[in-house]
Amino acid sequence: MIFGLGYTAKHLAARLEPHGWAVEATGSDGTLDFGDTDAVRFSLGKADAVLSSVPPDRQSGSDPVLTAYGSDLAKFGGWTGYLSSTGVYGDADGAWVDETAPTGTGRRSARSEADRAWLGLGARVFRLPGIYGPGRSALDRVREGRANRIDIPGQVFSRVHVRDIAEGVALALRQRAPRGAYNLSDDLPCPQNDVIEEACRLLGTAPPPLQSLEEVDLSPMARGFYAENRRVANIKAKRVLEWQPLYPTYREGLAACLAADLASGLALGGSAGLAASDPPSLADRGLGG
Repeated sequence: MIFGLGYTAKHLAARLEPHGWAVEATGSDGTLDFGDTDAVRFSLGKADAVLSSVPPDRQSGSDPVLTAYGSDLAKFGGWTGYLSSTGVYGDADGAWVDETAPTGTGRRSARSEADRAWLGLGARVFRLPGIYGPGRSALDRVREGRANRIDIPGQVFSRVHVRDIAEGVALALRQRAPRGAYNLSDDLPCPQNDVIEEACRLLGTAPPPLQSLEEVDLSPMARGFYAENRRVANIKAKRVLEWQPLYPTYREGLAACLAADLASGLALGGSAGLAASDPPSLADRGLGG
C-alpha cells in the first residue's frame, strides 16, 4: 500500500506490479480515498508492505499520514518505508554527508521531524536529493524558458533519476533490508549550471545567461534552497541494498529523458527567451533537498 501516488510512487508501482505485487494507493490517481479511514485501515490490514511519499503539511508542518494513521502504523507488522529528503541534513558547506550526519539543522525542520518519526516506527527511510526523470528534468525547463544559470562559486547539488529511486526501494523491499536511513543519490554532485548546460547541448540551444543570485527573480523558498550546499554519499545503499544507479550522473539521466521524450513524440528545441525561475530541483523533486 502506498500513501500518496505521486510522480515517484507511480514509478515504484510500475516497477513492482510486473513482479506480482498488487498495489493500492491514496492520491488523485490511487484506488483509495485518504479520508476514508475504514477503507484505508482495511487496506493496511491486508498489506505486506506500506510506503509513504506524502510530505509534511506546508501550513501545520505535521505529517498527514502519521496524524491520521500513526496508531495503525505503530501496530503494522509488515515492511514500512518512507520517502524523505536529503534536505534534513541542512547546509554542509559543500562537504559530503552520509546517513550518520546530523539532521534537523536545515530549513526543512518539518521534514526532519517526519524523518525521525518514521525511523521511530522502524521504517526504511529513503533520503532523496533533487528528483528528475521523464517530463520533469532540465530538458523541460529549457524548452519552457524556465531555466537559469546562477553564478555561485562552489555551489553543488546532488540529484537522482526517478527510475533509480524505484529500483532502490524495490531492492529494499525484496531483500527486507534492515531498518534505517538510506541515501539514494547519483555518483556526481555538481553545480546546477552543469546540468542546464548539458540539457541545452542535447537540445541544440544556447545556454541562458549567467546571472548573480541577486539578478534572478527567485521566491524566498528558492533562495533558501541555494543557501544549502552539500554532496550526498550513496555508499550505504550500494553496500547494503546492492543498489547501483542506472544513471550514475546527470549525463546518462538526461540522455535517457531525451530518448523518452523522443519516443513520446516531444520535439527538440525550446523557447526563444529563457526566463528566471525557481531552482529546477524544487520543481523536480517534490521532496526537496
